[in-house]
Amino acid sequence: MSYKKVLTIQDISCIGQCSLTVAMPILSACGMETCILPSAVLSTHTGGFKGYHVRDLTDDIPAIVNHWRSEGIKFDAIYTGYLGSTKQIDYVKDILNTMGNESCIKIVDPAMADNGSLYYGFDNEYVNAMKVLCKEADILLPNVTEASFLTGTEYRETYDEAYVDELFNKLAELGAKTVVFTGISFKEDKTGVLIYENGEKSYYEHDKISKGCHGTGDIYASAFTGALLNGKSIFDAAKIAADFTVLAIKNTQGDPSHWYGAKFETAIPSLIRDLGK
Repeated sequence: MSYKKVLTIQDISCIGQCSLTVAMPILSACGMETCILPSAVLSTHTGGFKGYHVRDLTDDIPAIVNHWRSEGIKFDAIYTGYLGSTKQIDYVKDILNTMGNESCIKIVDPAMADNGSLYYGFDNEYVNAMKVLCKEADILLPNVTEASFLTGTEYRETYDEAYVDELFNKLAELGAKTVVFTGISFKEDKTGVLIYENGEKSYYEHDKISKGCHGTGDIYASAFTGALLNGKSIFDAAKIAADFTVLAIKNTQGDPSHWYGAKFETAIPSLIRDLGK
């Protein structure tokens, strides 16, 4: 497997084990050259911390990208996570279309909602901008809430496979090519990932842990990207990423002082073994 250059675009939460502080070590452990474009710097993530400091880097993005262009830099994959505004989404759309090499894989995690609600500060204008970005993706990594907002479908806390099929069909109408749905649960004690690829559907089921952790979507997306770029199939990459994320959550259980994230670092040896490295 050749040495891949990956660009990941999302914020830096200095404390909180999410976004770039998750993506960089996981992708690096997968053997990737990990390049970053930070959309903002936060003292902590926003999920439970009070009085955090934020520095928006939106206006720095064009200068950074223009410098890369002047150096002739291209990427083998571009993976996007949390983006803070519609203006950032516009910039990222241009990056997806211009900064990849001929075989660049474009992966979009539309990190904007969960549990039936949009994240704080997001609105319908943001959702509409994200719809446009999703059209540019080779692989989309939504949860059910994000898919419901992207497709204008009523969110359901309980659902069947037909409902998820409906979400996929509407995402396909938007232009999504391959979709990996995360957190898909058809049983009370199980959850998993449902993959739609080239007209085929596959499902990987794993244990459902009642108490989740902040940042697990970023852990999953980063491990998925790393596994895929190691030559794994989309299904195998989805499975490896799911197993890694579950182990990270399990390794965090029982430690009330570690409420703000998942101890993904402790699970990295397992990820490396699953990649056959």
